[in-house]
Amino acid sequence: MKVGFLQFDPVFGEKQENLDRTTALLADHAADIIVLPELFATGYTFLSPEELSALAEPAGSGPTYEHMYALSRTTKCCYSYGFAERDGDRIYNSAALVGPPGLIGIYRKNHLFFEEKLLFTPGDMGFPVFTYKSVCIGMLVCYDWIYPEAMRTLALKGAQIILHGANLVMPYCPDAHKTRALENGVFIVMANRTGEEHRGGKDYTFIGSSEIVSPRGEILVRVDQQTCVEVNEIDPDQALDKRMNTCNDLFLDRRQNIYFK
Repeated sequence: MKVGFLQFDPVFGEKQENLDRTTALLADHAADIIVLPELFATGYTFLSPEELSALAEPAGSGPTYEHMYALSRTTKCCYSYGFAERDGDRIYNSAALVGPPGLIGIYRKNHLFFEEKLLFTPGDMGFPVFTYKSVCIGMLVCYDWIYPEAMRTLALKGAQIILHGANLVMPYCPDAHKTRALENGVFIVMANRTGEEHRGGKDYTFIGSSEIVSPRGEILVRVDQQTCVEVNEIDPDQALDKRMNTCNDLFLDRRQNIYFK
């Protein structure tokens, strides 16, 4: 399976410009799955609930979904992308998995970072696992990474590949993913954004460093701050083998009866 990520610097509020740029960057890249950053079409620094609401869309409809669905049918690639999801009077920081068949799944960010808590509703779907081309896929969004339980839950539910869209501003996550991948025996594909946003006295600098990490904790691909699309071929079945050696299995050796006591 060929998996990859898109790293770039979205322009806040310019949804169509960001979508058009995404198409131009992705058009010539053949892959099975490509991950895009958190909130890739809207930007990140919302100043009010009203501003967020104006850019939010329902899952499975709206300009962002329609654009990415059309692109997936053209490229024959599945995309995981972050968007502001409106559901009734609530807005979630969500990730969609969309392929040529249409909408495959939605994940709603469970762990909100900083002032996201003033704007978004925490996720209410748990940690779902989806199947694409017979491979089990999990999704996380940005700050979810800091909670080991998040990725462990996906791994225990059978996820072989974790798709992680992010707007990281702290430097810790890329190196932490080596441990997360190793301790769960999974592939991680992390797409972060780059650039800066300065709005209403709020200043964010995004670190880039998008990467693909193997179940053995090997960094297969990691970039710096450049705008790019990177694709790497992996064998998802490697994530089915949880043996560390002839005597140890990551999951069979877990002693659940002694944890949290």
